[in-house]
Amino acid sequence: MKNISKVVLAAAVMIGFSTSSFAQATATASASATIITPISITKTIDLNFGNVAVSATTGGTVILDPTGSRTTGGGGGVTLPATTGTVAAASFDVAGAASFTYAITLPTSTVTISSGSNSMNVTTFTSLPSATGTLSSGGTQTLTVGATLAVAAGQAPGSYTNTTAIPVTVNYN
Repeated sequence: MKNISKVVLAAAVMIGFSTSSFAQATATASASATIITPISITKTIDLNFGNVAVSATTGGTVILDPTGSRTTGGGGGVTLPATTGTVAAASFDVAGAASFTYAITLPTSTVTISSGSNSMNVTTFTSLPSATGTLSSGGTQTLTVGATLAVAAGQAPGSYTNTTAIPVTVNYN
């Protein structure tokens, strides 16, 4: 009986040492997520270069900046009449999560505007803000877009419009 008691006591001691030599600790964590307001963009004003006059022998360009101001460039054959017509940079309302920043993607390819069989090219799109914007504390911002219009010498009179959309994309940074 003494031997059995010694064996049981030895086993208990060994178990006691074995559990203390493999000490363990446990901690817990929680998981969370915040769903933010999706970003959106809505066009409010179309891009319009207004009235443009061109020489029969020399073309040029009309540069409409994002503030709605226009100037001429290129070959010098383009003039901007005193009767301006409707001149407007394209305007968009961007909305989303308050104070978040977002990236702006403008067209990089040429957009053709036409009047019957006659056409002109719109290129070099610019925006205000430029590459990125920051939504207000209310989650909104106005984004304006300008571009450059190439006018050929002797360009036919007419009202020119595009048949394909001019895509402006925004996404959260």
